[in-house]
Amino acid sequence: MAGKVVEREDLRQDRMLRAAYRAHGAELYRFALRRLGDAGAAQDVVQEVFLRAWRNADRFDPEVASLRVWLFGIARHVVVDEIRRSTARPARAAGLAPADHNGGPGFDERTMTATVLAQALRRISPEQRSALVETVIRGRPAAEVAAEQGIPPGTLRSRLFYGLKSLRTVMREMGVEP
Repeated sequence: MAGKVVEREDLRQDRMLRAAYRAHGAELYRFALRRLGDAGAAQDVVQEVFLRAWRNADRFDPEVASLRVWLFGIARHVVVDEIRRSTARPARAAGLAPADHNGGPGFDERTMTATVLAQALRRISPEQRSALVETVIRGRPAAEVAAEQGIPPGTLRSRLFYGLKSLRTVMREMGVEP
């Protein structure tokens, strides 16, 4: 699939869509999981990506971008939609979906942890905070964040290192052992 040029009409065929899924589904899932941190939501994203690809097969132009690039473009939009949906439903954003009885920390503990972390993050430099939030909390690749912020990757890595060090110090000052 990766070496073969896929035509627009091919994606309307069941076997070609299945081949595209086999070639790119796992990678799309990992991408969504890194962004969302929720396996169920990541599975939903992959399903929606292939549904949209099938519906919009006529928009795919192999001369403009490869199938992989096109699918990841769709995935980015679906992930943004999912993030917007989850923030519109605060219970889900807090990890309190109705079936959230998996033995993990309860609502009060998660809320307290999030509150303490937010307070600690406010006490470190904005540059370090941004580096930590984007790479550690949101799970974005460091190279992508560095390019977005217009800084060399080494500078971002330094901000991460010193940001974590500062965060540990701040949390100790707050009486919390990181």
